[in-house]
Amino acid sequence: MKKNRITRILTGAAATSLLTQSLVVGQSMAQQSEPAVSETEVIRVTGSRIARTELTATSPVTSVDKAQIQLDRAVTVEDIAMKLPQAAGGANSTGATVGDSLGSSTIDLRGLGQNRTLVLINGTRAVPFSFRNSVDVNSIPAGLIKRVDILTGGAAAIYGADAVSGVVNFILDDQFDGFELSSSYEMPQGGAEQFNFDATFGGNINDGRGHVSGYVGYAERQDLLAGERDFTADTATIVPSTGGNFTDIASGNFFAFDNNGNFSTERQTTNVTSERYLVQPMKRLTGGVFFNYDLIEGKAEAYGRALFTQVRVTGAGSTGQTPVSVNQPVSISSDNPFLSERIRDLLTFGDDGLARVNVERNLGLGLQETKMTRNTLQVQFGLRGDINDNIAWDLYGQYGRTDGKATVYNNGIRNDAAGNSQFANIANSVDIFNPETDLSSLSSPILHSDRQREQSVMALTFSGDTFDILELPAGPVSYAVGYEYRKEHGIQTAGSALRNGTAYGLGGIFDMDASFDSREFYAELLVPLLADMSFVKELNIEGAYRTSNYSNTDSANTNKLGLSWAVNDDLRFRATRQTAIRAPNLGEFAGPETLLSLSLFDETSADFVPRLGGRFDGDPCLDGRGDAEQCARYGAAQPGTAFDSSQATYSFGGNPDIKPEQALTYTLGMVYTPAYLDGFDVTLDYYDIEITDAVSQIQPISALTSCYIDDPVEGNPLCDAVLRDPDTGLISQALVNDFNLATLEQAGFDLGMRYQVDGLLDMGETVQFSYQGNVVTSQSRQNNATVPALDCKGTFGTSCTGDFASILQADYRHRAVVDMLIDNINVQLSWRRIGSVANALDESDTLSAQNYIDLAASWQVTDSLQVTAGVDNLFDKAPPKPLAGGNLYGSVSDYDAVGRTIGLSLRYRP
Repeated sequence: MKKNRITRILTGAAATSLLTQSLVVGQSMAQQSEPAVSETEVIRVTGSRIARTELTATSPVTSVDKAQIQLDRAVTVEDIAMKLPQAAGGANSTGATVGDSLGSSTIDLRGLGQNRTLVLINGTRAVPFSFRNSVDVNSIPAGLIKRVDILTGGAAAIYGADAVSGVVNFILDDQFDGFELSSSYEMPQGGAEQFNFDATFGGNINDGRGHVSGYVGYAERQDLLAGERDFTADTATIVPSTGGNFTDIASGNFFAFDNNGNFSTERQTTNVTSERYLVQPMKRLTGGVFFNYDLIEGKAEAYGRALFTQVRVTGAGSTGQTPVSVNQPVSISSDNPFLSERIRDLLTFGDDGLARVNVERNLGLGLQETKMTRNTLQVQFGLRGDINDNIAWDLYGQYGRTDGKATVYNNGIRNDAAGNSQFANIANSVDIFNPETDLSSLSSPILHSDRQREQSVMALTFSGDTFDILELPAGPVSYAVGYEYRKEHGIQTAGSALRNGTAYGLGGIFDMDASFDSREFYAELLVPLLADMSFVKELNIEGAYRTSNYSNTDSANTNKLGLSWAVNDDLRFRATRQTAIRAPNLGEFAGPETLLSLSLFDETSADFVPRLGGRFDGDPCLDGRGDAEQCARYGAAQPGTAFDSSQATYSFGGNPDIKPEQALTYTLGMVYTPAYLDGFDVTLDYYDIEITDAVSQIQPISALTSCYIDDPVEGNPLCDAVLRDPDTGLISQALVNDFNLATLEQAGFDLGMRYQVDGLLDMGETVQFSYQGNVVTSQSRQNNATVPALDCKGTFGTSCTGDFASILQADYRHRAVVDMLIDNINVQLSWRRIGSVANALDESDTLSAQNYIDLAASWQVTDSLQVTAGVDNLFDKAPPKPLAGGNLYGSVSDYDAVGRTIGLSLRYRP
């Protein structure tokens, strides 16, 4: 199809915004065929062609190209995201995140929250899987990715809500020609092996009038258990023994059996850490097709895509992995055939021949597992064309749906249909004192949740320039205007046993059926102000404005103002000011209140779930840490009073009155490509992000610390986040619902450098040095206006996390790469670094800086066959360990938990 003037000027533009998509800047991290960056079509601002698109635009964006993805032998998108300096851990394969993740992998730019990062596929929205609007990026086929663009900073005026901390745009190869087979195998020691196989095909149809391409693929990841890595040895997950602990209620006599059946008068427990997942096993099947076809040559073209992914993951849902136990009184009959004389002498039998005995026993069912099957489908159909040489139009609609069904195994139902305890029913018919007794009859698969998540989008964009109407001395004005309609819908059916609390394991699952829609108008301008003058090779200003009307909350307007000033061919400055919003997601405005036992968060309780650690550390009024006057003011019990946290609740849920988050972002940068140093360029960008009215949940540890230790004054609103029983003065409920309470701020620098030199070693080679780094100069979180802001720079812990997915707020990350190309062989040495961090609430608890060295090489054996091999984490660096053991599985999510990994990939293209 004939391309009009604006299409020739702007390439790779998104359907929602042809203008701005072409303005993003990409920092290529490596090339496979050669270290030099290959030429691509870019904006012809000065009438000259610049090979690096990131050196000509206003918005700072990092790009990872296909060559680097292949050198990294990425099996999943998670393998790509973990190496990005701008990204925190998010939800990932460790499963050490919120229960809503259910085996997913999400992207969390700047550590400001996975719900504040917008994920796109070829410039349009990817369908979310969760009620927090997060996208499972493992549903995106890594083998078909041509480039990944990461725009850090607000972009809501361009793409709409959720682009608060930035945008990640996965550019898939929709114009593939030929046929290609590829396969990779990643081989760590002792678990977490990965394998994938992909087939990609494509070609022209009807004498080149159209094009069709597609792919199919399969990937598999094996599990990695904590017992297979030494760094988990000091982290205990303590549960009662399978032999059991027994207390005669009448006399108080106590006895127990260990896991080998040995009698004891001391409480018996067992540590099941070794059986926990460090990496969750996954199987993934993908397939898709892209097409475009000229309906009217030079005037109208049809295009579209259909993408399908099935992901099956086994891991930890909201029930966690802790084996289920009983802690309840049962009636033991005097004629119980399994009573030894030693046991019988310790029991008190009544006139009815029964002894009441409290039994605390691991049922021996093994660690709980949540198996999730998630199907993701997205289809898109569009029409685009030219009205004339200066105006183009683009109309598309897309529909996406994610269906996920999760089932919990090694759990069970506590009571029978009559309401009687199933364990008590068998207490006299099986040997409950023997750890070898098979109690699997108490176990049954339990539905965790059945979820459907739908997204529908329709957009119309007109783009062009004023060449025939108005042309400024520096050139015509370019523009894009359009309308977008979007509807989000989510349904979740919770398993009745978990919803009603009748299962042995914890619940925290709810029923929900909610939706909202948005109607948005947007416009963008690119105005060339000056050109070809002294000290002004070009000076452009760009603007964007979007008005958004939401059905579930307040309407909002966002805008962008950008400036690009090329002093000469060597030096360019760029700046942007943008406002952004994040509309309340389905979980925030429609999620019902869910109650859990506070003991699950209490490290001193037998019910404690380690992955929930760091949210409650006791009542400061009882352990002497709290201000006595404040404790008395709020009716707290006296210091030393015993507190059973299982009698208190932890509640969380949505808020129908929630409002959009507001954000203001600034960027200021420079691009330097000196003519006197061929092959060298550097980009430096400063960014400043402030998010107000941020949706926040006050964890009880923070509320209690503020109320009774840091700010013990009457009227401190955080005191109301933890309720007390008016009769006993003990904590009765911790409120962790969603509110527009917080202010988040972060500022820092992104630095990118590249230098290519030929013949440095006089071996006929080409060498390229490249660097991408992120330096956080300040980061804070103020939970509400009445309390001081918490300094989050260089910290870890849930107190500073953006969305309870990433708990690491490193103030420095980088990836530095050396590439060397000799003939058909490219060797790459990569250095990744994560700076040191300290516990946000305890500066003495620190994690040292981590350095990872990766080595890879690619050999073009023949024109058809390419072989890539490499070693990630060459020196087998283990994750650092926090002093607070309950934080291990959260903090490890940002580090390499697998260790040294040797990989091999083959790519064949006949």
